[in-house]
Amino acid sequence: MAEATQIEQRPRILLYTRIRKAPFFYASRRHGVKIYSVYNHFYHPRHYGDPVEEYWHLLNEVTLWDVGVERQIEISGPDAFTFTNLLVPRDLSKCKVSQCKYVFITAADGGIINDPVLLRTDQNVFRLSLADSDVDLWARGVAYHSGLNVRIQEVDIAPVQIQGPRAKEVIRDLFGPEVPEIPYYDMALGLKLDGMDVEVSRTGYSGEIGFEIYLHNARRDAEKLWRAVLEAGAPHGLRVIGPCHIRRIEAGILAYGADMWLDNNPFEVGLGYSWMVDLDQDADFIGKDALKRIKEEGVKQKLVGLDIGGEPLGTYIDSEMIDFFPVYAEGREVGRVTSSCFSPRLQKNIGFAMLPVEFEELGTELEVDHPASGRVRCVVSPKPAFDPSKEIPKA
Repeated sequence: MAEATQIEQRPRILLYTRIRKAPFFYASRRHGVKIYSVYNHFYHPRHYGDPVEEYWHLLNEVTLWDVGVERQIEISGPDAFTFTNLLVPRDLSKCKVSQCKYVFITAADGGIINDPVLLRTDQNVFRLSLADSDVDLWARGVAYHSGLNVRIQEVDIAPVQIQGPRAKEVIRDLFGPEVPEIPYYDMALGLKLDGMDVEVSRTGYSGEIGFEIYLHNARRDAEKLWRAVLEAGAPHGLRVIGPCHIRRIEAGILAYGADMWLDNNPFEVGLGYSWMVDLDQDADFIGKDALKRIKEEGVKQKLVGLDIGGEPLGTYIDSEMIDFFPVYAEGREVGRVTSSCFSPRLQKNIGFAMLPVEFEELGTELEVDHPASGRVRCVVSPKPAFDPSKEIPKA
């Protein structure tokens, strides 16, 4: 019988040619990345040593994130509006040029294929800033038999995020006084920065004041933009960090692939608002009939907020949650925790759980398998756990 071997608790990730490097890979790597994941076929920095220190810096100062993994899929051509409105349940006639929208891309059965940020950069040009998926292949397949005149391509544009309470100061030093004051989910188009072509959107994945700088000709100019942002941010205490999952869980921001997937629909994840899934619009978007039926019949499960007992959980990006945590009611497994962490600000373990609707009421007591504490008590709680009206990022 072979001898048992010790399990490597934190195995390394292989760096080689098969996995893509986003435009800012080498620039962000110089700051001492401690761990990568793979996102959209790219290596993605997760943190630089201490995710809790990064969390506090995000809350109190300003941070720079390499999010070049957000692949930019451009839809253009005479029928770009009609085609893009076919992909998403939102009514894009309400999306003006220079505006962004958080959208779902839905399948025929109402399932969620992706939840990108959609950017309208011209009358007949839309971009999908993707979460982790191959939506470009889906869009190409839909276009093939659509009879619509559109072009779909991944373009050489890549974003970085500037997030934190001093983000406006950094953006002001880079672009002047007007750009930091663009409304939440609006864009400033056609900007120049030291000869580079850029756009700036008032968006982010943090629940804090935030912006994304979209760099055109990203493969050529990535290093130059990175240096420019570092220089502008230095007087304001800017620090390079990874996307902060503690803060996104506090803010109720979902992660595609964890909190939702192809077999979930917008009503299950609590984002079936009439403006997010507009069933009254004229456009016959993919999944419209299924979503009408789902809304009428109701769903059998819901994604809820959860307070979790036991020892402090990790930061979600430190190998503390390598799988979903089972949730129990009277000893019977009924659901699963999809994301969780310890919130240093709230001083408790928080997360999201997909549960049958009979357990969705706030205050419902259940149990969960905690990786360190065993079976512990948990309580259905508000989602988001902090700043539910999003006053902070809109400031």
